[in-house]
Amino acid sequence: MNIQISDIGHVIQLAIAPVFLLTGVCTNLMVLINRLARIIDRTRLLEDRLEIADNEHYNDELEVLYQRSHLINIAVTLSTSCGLLICLVIAMLFLGDTTNLPLDKYIAAFFVFGMIALIGSFVYLLREILIASKSMRVRHFQRAVHSR
Repeated sequence: MNIQISDIGHVIQLAIAPVFLLTGVCTNLMVLINRLARIIDRTRLLEDRLEIADNEHYNDELEVLYQRSHLINIAVTLSTSCGLLICLVIAMLFLGDTTNLPLDKYIAAFFVFGMIALIGSFVYLLREILIASKSMRVRHFQRAVHSR
């Protein structure tokens, strides 16, 4: 196992793109966690209000919040899976270079699965955003009707 400094430098160069991707995945996770935190805060508020007075509007909004939190949880799971797969890609790049193991097919497969997980995370985030926007429009319309 004769590792040359130039070989390690080359592997580090190869690993830079996945590291930048990992930064983006972490940013995506922060966005998802912040959205989930807001959903949880709103859910707790509505549940407290329901203990005081039963209101059909609160129940409807809670149902939407539960649906949104489910979608965000799936997106978080997919984004975290992507991050783990990208970390494994980086580790395999170094492992394959230092041990001369033919890991190129595994590296490519893990990277592809990571991208599929990231795409899935974005799809679920988009679904959650569309539901949140629709819910906001419905509440706005209901308020406008009741204020007349």
